[in-house]
Parts: sequence; structure tokens; C-alpha cells
Amino acid sequence: MPGIDESLLEAMRLPGARGASVVDWISGLALGAVGDAPGGDAEATAAETAELARLATESGVLALTGGDGDRGEFADGGPGGPSGKEPPVQDLIITNADSYHLLRFVTTTFDSTVFVHLWLDRSEGNLALARIRLAEMADRLVLG
Repeated sequence: MPGIDESLLEAMRLPGARGASVVDWISGLALGAVGDAPGGDAEATAAETAELARLATESGVLALTGGDGDRGEFADGGPGGPSGKEPPVQDLIITNADSYHLLRFVTTTFDSTVFVHLWLDRSEGNLALARIRLAEMADRLVLG
């Protein structure tokens, strides 16, 4: 079971990968980062993507599950309770003119407030492959 560094190096082997980080979306801190960061500052990128992740996971509409109208809240009703229940959003994909940003939420046994951010070059990257591999990687990621 790979840790943060091994997982980030695995992410960087994806075609078109420009940078990757593991971020705590509550604090906005990067727990690890490799490669480049948009704007050249990994900590600023972590803080900004954490804000986006927080908005998506706390949104009533975006966090809805299926067609039953059940809100995708954690077992304790708050963000990332001790149950380790999955976050209400699996991933976010942001596209712009020259790149993709993929944020994959990681389910953990302690609080599930972590996501992996992968920055892909749009001309070289394969978004579908990256999404599949990042999901697999997030499932194997061991934090601690």
C-alpha cells in the first residue's frame, strides 16, 4: 500500500502529467507535491483547490446522491466524520484551454478530508485514463 510520495510519483507517470499533490481540504495545506504547480506555487495551488473542494463537498445540490434526493452527508452529519464514509463528491474535473485539473477525493478511516490534485497537459494527457488511474491510486493510498 503506497504512501503519499509513492502515490504522487505514480500519478506523475501518467501521460501529460504536469504536477500532482495531496491536499487536506479543511486546512488547505499540501501534504505532498511533485512536479509543477499552476502559477509556480504549490502551497497557493493547494489552498485554492481546497477552497473549490470545500465548496463542492458542502454544496447541497452537488452533494446529492442518486435520484432519491438523499444528501450525501457523512454518518455524523459533518464533513469527514470518524466513520470513514466516502465524501459526497468523488471527483471534480476542471478544463481550461491548455490543461485539465482532476481532484479525486480520498476515503480514509479517520476523516476523509483529503484529495489528490492532478494537473494534466491537455494536448498530451488522457483525461479518461487519468480519472481511472487516480481513482485506483486514491483507493490504495495510505495516509499517516
